[in-house]
Amino acid sequence: MISIGDAAFTGCTGLTNVMIPNSVTRLGVAAFNLCTSLASVTIPNSVTSIEQNAFYLCTSLTGVYFEGNHPSEGLNAFLDANKATIYYLPATTGWGLTFAYRPTALWLRPNPLILNKDPSFGARTNGFGFIISWATNLSVVVEACTNLANPIWSPVGTNTLTGGSSYFSDPQWTDHPGRFYRLRSP
Repeated sequence: MISIGDAAFTGCTGLTNVMIPNSVTRLGVAAFNLCTSLASVTIPNSVTSIEQNAFYLCTSLTGVYFEGNHPSEGLNAFLDANKATIYYLPATTGWGLTFAYRPTALWLRPNPLILNKDPSFGARTNGFGFIISWATNLSVVVEACTNLANPIWSPVGTNTLTGGSSYFSDPQWTDHPGRFYRLRSP
C-alpha cells in the first residue's frame, strides 16, 4: 500500500490545488489538516481509504473530485471544510447524497471521457471496450483510426450515455494492426 502519510502536509498553507498520484491508495490521518489555501483536490480511483481528519480545517476547499468509486472514510475526514462539495464521475459506485457529511454532486466534465483506469477497459473476448463518461442522456460518437501519423477517423459507434455513462465495445479491433479511438458529440 502506498499512502500519503499521517500529517504529511499539515499546515502547508501554500497548497492551492492537489492532484493525488495514481499510485496512492490511502490518505493518512490529518494528511492535509490545516491546509487553509487548498481550494481543490483530485483523487484517483486507486484511493480506497481516506482516514480521519484528512482534510480537517481546509477552509478554502470548494471541490473534491473523485475519479473512482466511493472509498472508505475516516471519522471527520472533511470536518470544518464547510465550503467543500464532493464530485464523482458517472459510472462510479457507492455514492450517496453526502460523503463525510459534505454534499455530493455528479462531476460533469466539459467533454466526453474514456475511463481508461476502469477494470472494464481493454481487450475482452467479444472486443476491445471501455466506459464513456460525460453527461446523462447525451450521445457520443466513437471514432477510430489505424495510423496517428496520418489519421483518417471513421465512426465505429454511437452511444447514448444513460445515467452519464455507457460501455462501448469494438468487435473489429483485431482486424487492424493498431486501432486508436476518440470521442465527439454528434
